[in-house]
Amino acid sequence: MMDLLEVTEAGLHCPAGGFWIDPWRSVPRAVITHAHADHARSGSDCYLCAAPGKLVMRSRLGGSVPIDTLRYGESTTFNGVKVSLHPAGHVLGSAQVRVEHEGQVWVVSGDYKTAPDPTCAPFEPVRCDVFITESTFGLPIYRWPAPDTIAAEINAWWRANQAEGKTSVLLAYALGKAQRLAAMVDPSIGPIHGHGAVMKLVRAYRDSGVRLPPIDAVPARAKRVGQGRALVIAPPSVAGSGWLRVFGEVAVAQASGWMTVRGIRRRRGFGTGFVVSDHADFPGLVAAVEATGARRVLVTHGSSEAFARFLRGRGLEADVLATRFTGEQPDRDDAGDAGDAGDAGDDGDDGVDGVGAEGADETEGSDPDAGPAVDPADRGELL
Repeated sequence: MMDLLEVTEAGLHCPAGGFWIDPWRSVPRAVITHAHADHARSGSDCYLCAAPGKLVMRSRLGGSVPIDTLRYGESTTFNGVKVSLHPAGHVLGSAQVRVEHEGQVWVVSGDYKTAPDPTCAPFEPVRCDVFITESTFGLPIYRWPAPDTIAAEINAWWRANQAEGKTSVLLAYALGKAQRLAAMVDPSIGPIHGHGAVMKLVRAYRDSGVRLPPIDAVPARAKRVGQGRALVIAPPSVAGSGWLRVFGEVAVAQASGWMTVRGIRRRRGFGTGFVVSDHADFPGLVAAVEATGARRVLVTHGSSEAFARFLRGRGLEADVLATRFTGEQPDRDDAGDAGDAGDAGDDGDDGVDGVGAEGADETEGSDPDAGPAVDPADRGELL
C-alpha cells in the first residue's frame, strides 16, 4: 500500500487529496498546523487552518489570500480524502492534521505541547495508524517544571528587579510564548509592556477571545519606559540592541526550553533563564506517541534520530522523516516568528534605533535534525 503522505520539494504532500501540509513553497492548497513562519509561509493560493487561529494566521500572512477554517474535530474532504483538525496545544489555533483515505489514518502533529496553557486549547491525542511527530526536545534531559512553579519564579525575579530599580525584560517568541507568559505572571506586581511584534499578536489573541492582562505597547521614540517597575516582553532578537536603552537599567532573562541546558545559558549570556517551552518535553512526547496507538511513527524536528531510536527500542516502527521544518532552535533568534518587523507602533515603525522584531527567516536551509549542543554533563542517557 502506498504511503498516504510523502515529502516533495514543496513539502509534505497528500497526492490523493491534492494538498500539502505546512508547505515551504507556494502550492495550490495548504493545510496549516499553526502560524509560526516555518510552518505558515505566504504565497500559496489558499489555506486551511483551525478556526481559533484564523486571526493569527491573517496577521502573519497579511493580504487577502483565502483562509478557510475548520472547527476542531470538524472534517472536510478533498478528492475523497477526509481531513480534520485537532488541538495541538502549541499556540492559539495550533492543530494536528488527521488524514484518512482508503482505510489508512495518518496524523501530522505539527508542533505541540501537553502542558496546560490558558491561551490555547489543550492537546488531544488522536488515534491513527501512522503518526508524524515533532521531537524538538526529544532527549530525556528535557522535562518541564510545573507552570505554577515557573510563574512563581518569574514573579519573584520581577519583584527582585523592582527592588533594585531595574526594568525586567523577558525574551520570548512573539507568537504564543509571549502571550502565555503574560497570562502566567501576576499583573499586580507592576505594568506589563510588549514589543511591537508581541503587541501585534496580543491584538489577534484578544480579538479571538483570549483573555490577557493589560499590556501596553512601547511608545515610539520613547525616552524612558518602565521606571524600574515594569515587565517588558520582547523577542530574543532585541538582546544587546539599542532598543533596550529606553528602559534604563534592565535585567534580562529568556524563557525557553533550551534554558534547561547550562551550556546554552552560558553562550547566550543570561544569568537568568526560565524553562518555558511551547513544545512537549520528553515525557510528553512519549505519552503523546503512546496515546495515538500508532505502530508506525515518523519523527521530525530536533532530536529526531535519537527519539526514533528510542521508539524502536519500545517495539515501534520508527524512522526519521527529513523535512525543512526546524521548530524551536537553540542559539537562534526568534526563528518561529521571523519576518515581523517593527517593535513599537501599530504599523511596525519603532522609531528606536531602527531595531526590527525578528529579521530574516532563519529556518531557511537549516538542518532539520540540528539539535542543541548539549554538554555531556547535561545529556543523560535514553531511558
